[in-house]
Order: sequence, then C-alpha cells, then structure tokens
Amino acid sequence: MSYDFNADDIFEIAVQLERNGAAFYRSAADSVADPDIKVFLLEFAAMEDEHEKTFVDLRKELTAAEKAATVFDPNNEAALYLKALADTRVFFKKEIDTSTVEGIFKSAVTAEKDSIIFYLGMKDLVPESFGKGRMDAIIKEEMGHIKILSQKLATLKK
Repeated sequence: MSYDFNADDIFEIAVQLERNGAAFYRSAADSVADPDIKVFLLEFAAMEDEHEKTFVDLRKELTAAEKAATVFDPNNEAALYLKALADTRVFFKKEIDTSTVEGIFKSAVTAEKDSIIFYLGMKDLVPESFGKGRMDAIIKEEMGHIKILSQKLATLKK
C-alpha cells in the first residue's frame, strides 16, 4: 500500500519522535554519575518536551486542507504505520554506549541527524497542497539540537 502523508501526519510523527527523544535523554541522564552532565541531559529532555509542545501547537494551526486524509484509511492503519516509524527509526529503544559521556553525546548527535534525514525524506512525501512547507519548522528545530549537542561534545574533548 502506498501512502501520501499530509502535514498533520508528519507533525504526529514529530510529536512521537520528541517524546521518544525526551525518554532517551532521561535514560542517558540516569546512567551518568557526573552531576553537570546529568543536569545537561535532563535539560535537553526538557527541551524535547518543549519541542513536542511546539509541534502540538503547530499541528493545531494546520488548515483543514493540511489535515485532509490523502488515502482511504477506515482502520487508521496510516497512524499505526507512522507510530511504528517514529518508534523504530530515530530514538528507538536500543542499547547505547553509556560507558562514556562522549558515547552518549555521539549517540544523541547521530539520532538527531537521523531525525533530520527522516524528516527530509518524509517532506518529499507530503504534497505541497497538504502543508509541505511546514516541514521546514521541524527540520530547523532538529538542526538546533545538533548545534547544541555538537558544542557540548566539543567541550568534552578539550
């Protein structure tokens, strides 16, 4: 079955990815002893929570056309498919290297990069008339995550 996704579908994924990301950072925080790193990771989890709220708000602003179903889906299979993608593609439950703080940050940067790649790919699936332009807001948020994490990783290596 082929799916065309609208902006509402993509924001639904974004919300789930942010939830998964917050859980990832909280789990990583639980695994470190350094109180400063623990605080940073918990702050990053809180940022993920804020991004989730941002995406929920953006989703509320969508027009009826941007929310319109693009396929006949009486069993809501598209939503289940999107949740599965969000849960398995980026911040999925996996073993991360928590033996070093550097390993945690490298895993986080990789996950954030994967999210951008995921969103860029999904952007191609959203027809212009269904809110394709709103995808840029998601991508910009994720790029901000990488910047912050990369700066923190650089300070660890000094």
